[in-house]
Amino acid sequence: MTALDVLLPHEDLGDSWRAARPRPAGRHLDTAACSRQSNRVLEAVAHHARHEAELGGYVAEASAGDLLQQGRSVLGGLVGMAAADVVFVESAQAALGALLAAWRLPGGARVARLPGEYAPNAAQLRDAGLEAVPMAVDGDGRADVEALGRLLAADPPRLVHLTHVASHRGVVQPAAEVAALCREHGVPLVLDAAQSLGHVDVDLGADVVYSTSRKWLAGPRGVGVLCVRPPVTAELTPVLPGPADLPPLRALESGEAHVAGRVGLVLAVGEHLAAGPDRVRARLAALGRTAREVLDGAAGWRVVEPRDEPTATTTLRPPDGVDVVATRARLLSEQGIVTTAIGVERAPEEMTGPVLRVSPHLDGTVDDLEALAAAL
Repeated sequence: MTALDVLLPHEDLGDSWRAARPRPAGRHLDTAACSRQSNRVLEAVAHHARHEAELGGYVAEASAGDLLQQGRSVLGGLVGMAAADVVFVESAQAALGALLAAWRLPGGARVARLPGEYAPNAAQLRDAGLEAVPMAVDGDGRADVEALGRLLAADPPRLVHLTHVASHRGVVQPAAEVAALCREHGVPLVLDAAQSLGHVDVDLGADVVYSTSRKWLAGPRGVGVLCVRPPVTAELTPVLPGPADLPPLRALESGEAHVAGRVGLVLAVGEHLAAGPDRVRARLAALGRTAREVLDGAAGWRVVEPRDEPTATTTLRPPDGVDVVATRARLLSEQGIVTTAIGVERAPEEMTGPVLRVSPHLDGTVDDLEALAAAL
């Protein structure tokens, strides 16, 4: 243990998170891409898959109905909604696609969004015929709340889409303040929580929240969630109506699905709650702060985020002439360190060059970060 380790709170969370999982083959600093599932989650997924083989897929799904409904309730609680407001889909991108397909907003309707919007989100909004209205931001890409208030008062868009924590930068957007403004002016807020659910607080009053299983909740890949408050649900027209005995939003829940993955997500959310979301957030924020202290300046790499940003995601700008993609590959092949190379195509309206993303989960250590600094 180094001297910096004393800065990391809730060391018991790191120990228990590490002990609950298969031993990693290297140093996994890539939660923002895909986290590591626990043994219990892996076993739950395998158990349901075996039930499908033994009982038939739809019989097995029916037998898991109570567990899945409990999962909808718990996931709804994390974003301030009810079980009836939650449906399972395949990914965050699938959630946004299902929402837009059912909302049927008129062509040319205006959507306020960040200049640094995740490119696939921007593409889906554009494909739905929506006209982008760029939101004013500060030098860190954070929304200017006062400017947004003026926009909503003078010329309100049909909706606001806000990516809570970007894929290319570990900066938290002021979602609570944006949600309050949107409520005041009667404009729906759609929150992309793919990088924030299980990472920072998401119970902030958004009208729609969508996310994925595989990142900070440490559930299986191929599962996502869409959460919609009743006033927006009332505006949706699904292609096919849902069963009469189920909440209306369930019409958007895909039937041909990786149900075993949904079961795994429910187990993963239970583990998140058992760890204590406030404690999880505190440790993740401390890991991010420590990562920025350790990594800034290492071999000329510079940290993008403010040092005290309350996320565990750190992005590094390379020194002149250093190839980020080649560096990521070298770290993996030579040191067993898993990171992500982020190209400008992720956010072409904001990024000026590629970055290396570092995102430990609760089991991250200062030793991991110092090993990365040395490898750089």
